[in-house]
Amino acid sequence: MKLTFLGTGTSLGVPIVGCDCPVCRSGDIRDRRYRSSALFETDGLKILVDCGPDFRSQMLRAGIGHLDAILLTHNHKDHTGGLDDVRSLNYIDRRAAEIYCENNVLESLKREYPYAFDVPRYPGAPEWHLHIITEAPFMVHPNSEDKELVWVHNVGYGYRMPDGSVQPCPADNVEKASDSGNGVKVIPVRGIHGKMPILGYRIGDIAYLTDFSSIPEEEYGKLQGLEHVSLNTVSYNPHHSHFSLDQALQIADRIGAEHTWLTHLSHTFPVHEEFCKELRRLCGERNIHSDVQPAYDGLEIEA
Repeated sequence: MKLTFLGTGTSLGVPIVGCDCPVCRSGDIRDRRYRSSALFETDGLKILVDCGPDFRSQMLRAGIGHLDAILLTHNHKDHTGGLDDVRSLNYIDRRAAEIYCENNVLESLKREYPYAFDVPRYPGAPEWHLHIITEAPFMVHPNSEDKELVWVHNVGYGYRMPDGSVQPCPADNVEKASDSGNGVKVIPVRGIHGKMPILGYRIGDIAYLTDFSSIPEEEYGKLQGLEHVSLNTVSYNPHHSHFSLDQALQIADRIGAEHTWLTHLSHTFPVHEEFCKELRRLCGERNIHSDVQPAYDGLEIEA
């Protein structure tokens, strides 16, 4: 099992446009952060968590040409703003993008990408197959056995049928996520983002949590026995919708994973090397046994 951090920045990314602070001017590549996203690779499947506005650049940089699933944590633009760009995977892979999200996120996508749900489709719109999830575990299956997508000029995508004909894509390509069959088991973890319920995800011994400002008490049982956990923090000061650094360290200590990786980082923290030293000092002073480090774009961890 491997997790690759494709983006570790806030909604503004780092550097911020127009800023000349030491972090935004840093020559350390680890201080250049796309919007937050990560890729799980396990049992031959590639599972993306969040598809923000830097999706295209992240895929090209990482050399990713196939995805089996996209898991969405919530409906904010820095986590969904790249979904139109899955059109390239539709074209190359000849498969609909398999997107897993809660029902409220689906309703938001319908408002923000109406052309992806129009009947008939707008020619050139992305083709999505949506799976509605809750807090219950679900299975992700390989995106290789569904009907082949075929591009029809000036019409858009259709499905190749067994008899060779091309059938228009269904108007409502939405279904409930499956909890059975061969594939990879995903455990959703409920979090609160300000006042908004959102989801993080655990696969095996790795959990990826971002944009949390609190974790309901009953969810901590899902986070026991982890080798790696990713937690968000945006600043030293309290924040209305994200963990502060102090909160993230407290929660890292409570979860007790072997390794804790901080993501969704802003330019208010020091440059990467100095931040690593500061975290070692803080964890030593507080007797935190988890190895807490800042994640950076391109970091790969294994379990």
